[in-house]
Amino acid sequence: MSSPPHVIALHGGAGVTPGRDYSEATDYLRDLAEQLSSQLADGLPAIDAVEIAVREMEASGLFVAGRGSAPNAKGLVEMDASIMDGARHKAGAVCAIRDAASPIVAARRVMEATPHVLLAGEGASDFARQQGLEQIVDPDRYFRMPVGVTAADIEAETLALAHGTVGAAALDQSGRLAAATSTGGVFGKRPGRVGDTPLPGAGVWADEEVAVSCTGVGEFFILTAAAFDVSARRRYLGVSLEAACQGMIDSVGRLGGDGGVIAVNRAGQVAFVFNSPGLKRAVAGSAFETWSGT
Repeated sequence: MSSPPHVIALHGGAGVTPGRDYSEATDYLRDLAEQLSSQLADGLPAIDAVEIAVREMEASGLFVAGRGSAPNAKGLVEMDASIMDGARHKAGAVCAIRDAASPIVAARRVMEATPHVLLAGEGASDFARQQGLEQIVDPDRYFRMPVGVTAADIEAETLALAHGTVGAAALDQSGRLAAATSTGGVFGKRPGRVGDTPLPGAGVWADEEVAVSCTGVGEFFILTAAAFDVSARRRYLGVSLEAACQGMIDSVGRLGGDGGVIAVNRAGQVAFVFNSPGLKRAVAGSAFETWSGT
C-alpha cells in the first residue's frame, strides 16, 4: 500500500525584476523544499513544516523577510508574519514587530500560547521577549540586502513600494494542511504600515481543504480577502485549485494590484499563479519532482 501524499510549496516573493539573476534564491528554495519533503515523509506535521520553512527563509537573508527585511521611511525595520493550522482552524500573527529574529516563530507562539490571533508593534515585541524568543541585538549587523536588490536601487529610490514576501503551504501524511507567510514589508513604507501578510484571510489561509500563502502589494490582497477567496471559490464554485487561484489574482489585478499565490489542496495538488513579472518558488513532495524557478 502506498503512503498518503505529502507536499510542500514555497515562495520567496513576487517582487522580481526581469533580467536579474535569482538563481541563488531559487536554488535555496529547491534545497529547502526537498529537505522538508523528506521530513514530511517521515511524519513531520504540516504546521511544523511551514514554520520551519519560513523560519529558515527569514534567517537566510535572501528574501525581503527576516534578515532581508526592508527599512521604512525612517530607516527602521518593521516585520509581519502569520501562520495558520487548517486542521485546528487556528492562526497566530504579529505585525510591525521590531526586535524578534524570527517573526514566524513569534506568530506560532501567539497561536499556541495566547487566546489571541494578532499582536502588533510594541505589544508583539514585548510578547516575543517574554517568551524568550531570539532577539536582534545589533540591527546594523543583522539585516542584509536580499538577492536582486542593490545599493544603487536604494539610492535611486527605484524600490519605493517594491515588495517581497516568503511563504509556505504544506500537506502532511495525515491529510492536514497549513500555511505561513512572512515579510519585511515594502521599501520606504510609512512607519506603522501593515499589509496583507499578518492577516488571516488576506495573506494566509488554511482549512480542511486548502492552504494558501500570498505575496504582492498587500493593500490589494486585503481588499479582495485574497487568501480566503481561493478557499471560497473552491467551496462555492467547485472550480479547480488552479482556477480558484487565477480568479483571485484576476480580482487583485482588476484593482490595480500585482503579486502571486501558492496553494496546496487535500489531494496534494499545487498551484502557483501570479500576474507579476515572476514568482520565486519551489515544490517537492511524494507526487512531484523537486522543482524551483521564477
